[in-house]
Amino acid sequence: MEKLLQSTLFVILIMATKCGSGTAQSQHHESNSQLDPDPEFIGFINNVTYPAGREAILACSVRNLGKNKVGWLRASDQTVLALQGRVVTHNARISVMHQDMHTWKLKISKLRESDRGCYMCQINTSPMKKQVGCIDVQVPPDIINEESSADLAVQEGEDATLTCKATGNPQPRVIWRREDGEMILIRKPGSRELMKESYNGSSLRLLRLERRQMGAYLCIASNDVPPAVSKRVSLSVQFAPMVRAPSQLLGTPLGSDVQLECQVEASPSPVSYWLKGARTSNGFASVSAASLESGSPGPEMLLDGPKYGITERRDGYRGVMLLVVRSFSPSDVGTYHCVSTNSLGRAEGTLRLYEIKLHPGASASNDDHLNYIGGLEEARNAACRRHTRWHPLLATLLLLLWMRTNLRAGGA
Repeated sequence: MEKLLQSTLFVILIMATKCGSGTAQSQHHESNSQLDPDPEFIGFINNVTYPAGREAILACSVRNLGKNKVGWLRASDQTVLALQGRVVTHNARISVMHQDMHTWKLKISKLRESDRGCYMCQINTSPMKKQVGCIDVQVPPDIINEESSADLAVQEGEDATLTCKATGNPQPRVIWRREDGEMILIRKPGSRELMKESYNGSSLRLLRLERRQMGAYLCIASNDVPPAVSKRVSLSVQFAPMVRAPSQLLGTPLGSDVQLECQVEASPSPVSYWLKGARTSNGFASVSAASLESGSPGPEMLLDGPKYGITERRDGYRGVMLLVVRSFSPSDVGTYHCVSTNSLGRAEGTLRLYEIKLHPGASASNDDHLNYIGGLEEARNAACRRHTRWHPLLATLLLLLWMRTNLRAGGA
């Protein structure tokens, strides 16, 4: 009985000793914990800016981490990206580098515009400690075709707006230029006309359009992130044809070639042709199907061939119609019409071709077979230069007398 009591007291003593020892160890640990400094950040996380496609790195430095852990999160939605040196997101472009005992680096490769934002470096203390660093992703400009103007056609006198929408980071600057290098005509309500080499802004407003404003306009978007981009917008200003004959009265000797010219302005591009001997209807020369079928006298539509050389040159909305009458003969004397027509109207120019009679034995030289294509003054001067035996005053009187006789005969 006594031995059993002694044994029990020993066990109790041992337990008491262990408890006392454990309490002492706990107190010692608490004392040491109070002596250890708390984790703290070293400096700040620098914000960074990189072009899309490059690599971005955010560095977070911590001292006295102890048994705590460092994690990286996306600040906007608190998504955990990495814990200590282990990546926990499924984004293969994200990695963590822990190159020394104090610094954890978050690396994002092949940057996308969606990576723009702020990221949080967090220590799991109580309360939690954190720092935030931000990544700005530069994106080169891009023009949104769906929100920008396509080629357009506007009638003369109306207004037009050319629009160019661009995206990018930083927000792109948009300027307009003319492709041909000409100045841009700007009109504002209640102000005078302004001529500018370029125009700043995504929308170019053109008031009361004129034909000289027709052409291609370039929208150029840039934001210092190469490359800049551009879009070409073609502006067509439409109007009815206008025809002008620089020389309406032309004279030449028999046997020579003579060239008739008409200057045309029209948009859209016109259909142009030459008529000879036409009678005008409502001020315009015309060819009727009835007159052609009946064989009655009427205008003759001239075609390119051995007798007539017909060409047309165009430069934008301007054009030149040329008719060369070869081997001029008495049957070629008469009225010629250059006609131009498009969907908005019709116009014509009228030219009269007459014969310049030379003195007996003279003939037109092949070297200057197109010299006699001017009006009365040009024809008189040409005749005087070629035939010095004629007195200039006599040549002029004879020419006027001949024209008067022909005009009376035509009126009869």
